[in-house]
Amino acid sequence: MVSTEGSPAVCTYSLSRQFGDLTAVQALDLQIERGTMCALVGPDGAGKTTTIRMLCGIIPPSKGRVEVLGLDVQHNRRELKHRIGYLSQGFSLYEDLSIDENIEFFAEIHQVGDFKARRDELLEFTRLTPFRSRLAGRLSGGMKKKLALACTLVHRPEIIFLDEPTTGVDPVSRRDFWLILSQVLKEGVSIVVSTPYLDEAERCTQVALLSAGNLLASDSPIRMHRRMEGHIVEFTVSDVRTSTAVLPQEAVNWCLEVQPFGDRFDVRCENVDICRRQVSSRLLQAGVEIFDVREVSASLENVFISMLRQEEAI
Repeated sequence: MVSTEGSPAVCTYSLSRQFGDLTAVQALDLQIERGTMCALVGPDGAGKTTTIRMLCGIIPPSKGRVEVLGLDVQHNRRELKHRIGYLSQGFSLYEDLSIDENIEFFAEIHQVGDFKARRDELLEFTRLTPFRSRLAGRLSGGMKKKLALACTLVHRPEIIFLDEPTTGVDPVSRRDFWLILSQVLKEGVSIVVSTPYLDEAERCTQVALLSAGNLLASDSPIRMHRRMEGHIVEFTVSDVRTSTAVLPQEAVNWCLEVQPFGDRFDVRCENVDICRRQVSSRLLQAGVEIFDVREVSASLENVFISMLRQEEAI
């Protein structure tokens, strides 16, 4: 048997998937190294779930191929089954079983013989030990996510695939879940996680930005930030809609791009001082009250929005 020890965690080659006339994923070329955490980021319909399901071998690609842990997924599904973990958006816990019983059930599915020590370890790891006898149906949303992750890890997979694991979870539970994932990563488990939250992607080793089935970019968060040219000036104002309407619609050096966010908007520019003066002048003439103006570092959200606009303009 050929050794696959030095191979990447995931490699895709022109990976594509169609559903009738809909192209969900288009010619995806992506490489994820072992021992890293990669976030697949994009809005609904970007192709995140379809990609993860192909990486796990749940659905076959229409074109291209995927290797996980050095093995072709379509030809080695049986071997990979016990080496990977998968947590879907609709991960099904048995609500009439306790936390202990749910973990035991998934241990039996993966043929984990002496699972009790592993279960105790996972309960401690996820801070669920005090609730181990509680029925899954009586758990909060955040606790259900922790239990689902424990079930996913019970057979000690080398790589786990998590499909939007924190969607619909309160901010505190989201933070706790990511703290647990950071510990999983330290244990050498590779992680591929899809998320619509760009603040979560900032925590990852690698970020893959997806839009309408296409890969816009794949890089580390730091290098992704460097793709944003110019400076970012943030304006907090009384009326964002009026503000953006009175600013140039075509790029000029002091206003290359405008990105609105709730009660504020960001302006990408070449010169911060000129940007402050020009934008402030137009806002005051339009009767918009300015609460705060400051230069900020480019966020992944800035980068993603800018890339999406460039893609749409092509």
